[in-house]
Amino acid sequence: MINQKLLFARDYEKKAGKKIGDESRPKFHLSPCVGWMNDPNGFSFYQGEYHLFYQSNPYDTVWDTMHWGHAVSRDLLRWNYLPAALAPDEAYDAEGCFSGSALPLADGRQLLMYTGVRREEERGETIQAQCIAVGDGRNYRKYEKNPIIDTSALPEGMSRSDFRDPKIWQEEDGSFHCVAGARRSGQPGLGAILLFGSPDGFSWKFESVLVENDGRFGRMWECPDFFALDGKHILLCSPQDMLPEGLEYHNGNGTLCLVGEYDKAEKKFRWEKHQAVDGGIDFYAPQTMLAPDGRRIMIAWMQNWETCDQNGTDGKKWFGQMTLPRELSVKNGRLYQQPVRELLACRSNKVEYHGIFVSGELVLNGIEGRVLELELTVRAKEAENPYRKFSVCFAQDNTYRTTLSYRPHESVLKIDRTYSGSRRAYVHQRSSLVSAGNGELKLRLILDRFSAEVFIGDGEQVMTAVIMTDLSAKGFSFIADGEAVMDVIKYDLF
Repeated sequence: MINQKLLFARDYEKKAGKKIGDESRPKFHLSPCVGWMNDPNGFSFYQGEYHLFYQSNPYDTVWDTMHWGHAVSRDLLRWNYLPAALAPDEAYDAEGCFSGSALPLADGRQLLMYTGVRREEERGETIQAQCIAVGDGRNYRKYEKNPIIDTSALPEGMSRSDFRDPKIWQEEDGSFHCVAGARRSGQPGLGAILLFGSPDGFSWKFESVLVENDGRFGRMWECPDFFALDGKHILLCSPQDMLPEGLEYHNGNGTLCLVGEYDKAEKKFRWEKHQAVDGGIDFYAPQTMLAPDGRRIMIAWMQNWETCDQNGTDGKKWFGQMTLPRELSVKNGRLYQQPVRELLACRSNKVEYHGIFVSGELVLNGIEGRVLELELTVRAKEAENPYRKFSVCFAQDNTYRTTLSYRPHESVLKIDRTYSGSRRAYVHQRSSLVSAGNGELKLRLILDRFSAEVFIGDGEQVMTAVIMTDLSAKGFSFIADGEAVMDVIKYDLF
């Protein structure tokens, strides 16, 4: 029996979503069926399809009481909307169905694990606890014994109001585990990642404080993800209120990757290296899944909390996008990212130039568009006389442009959307420290109407930004202060 609140949300999505033209959306990045989108949830493979749920307010383009929107794909690029999976329709989740994850069960059903939020009026306190729902990939029934991890399971000193975002996985022995974000009560209220275990996915117990924030990386740690990759263990999380460190962690609410070792006996994670997951402007709450072919694939909300109420939707009936799914690997203790290989099959209309001399501004025939992939390699014309600055401008016309610029003497790559169409003074620039091997800078730029994702080198860094530029701005230009030589390959996508 589907609750009336969920039925109403589904009916609204169906009717309102039909009024949004495909041309007003990204081409291959998932946006909400209608209304608001934030964190990816339940990213998983089930019954031959990739499933992606997402935090959703179908009724407006602002954050409000959270539902779970739902979409499926067979190639991670072409998404089809399904009816909303969860609505806040029980006492334990009346204030929202917050972020979570998904897994298939041995009996063929799909398990959703999410944070239910309720309000205790007598104490004036918002309570967060972990809940589950089980279904067939289309419809889900909430478990009659929810919440399955209540605040009574928290170790001493943890806040009942900041306990959320369970990420579930299954070990080879069949046992289930999940990590969840938590926070110490009082001040400074630092975050921690808690580990829980279950024999069947339904009955859970606390196992350990997997790792704890010592204050170095913000405060509360949201949306954790924990997995083995290339001989290491990786913890991804999204800390709130981070202080900048060099050119990293400038977004306040940012993303953190810790690379280290997991002691299964002690149930402790000891990190060795850290990095920002994305060095751009718009990236939060990444979640990964293990694909059937063994790839670890990550997707994230392509937005920044600091700009949500300033970006403006200009009358659009949707707000928020997901990033391009990315394949992950670890090399020399660092997380690498590349666009999923399925994108290669979507290329067409190849245009290429090799050994092009650039001094001043250059425009090349055939290099234009807003749904495309650009491979760019830049080097000095003479190794002993490096250029001072190289820039590529895109989504450009007489009014608009977004710019990538590189200064080799500083090894700094900057993305700048100041002139991308914004009418507000919010975050427009981010910079990353980049190593250009052999004096060559390699970039792979993916454009999809309202976004830019820049993969640097072999994927050791990525910079992501939303651009709400008018779609008529399709131009590219290349500018060198000094003398540079470049190779360019452009593909239209889809």
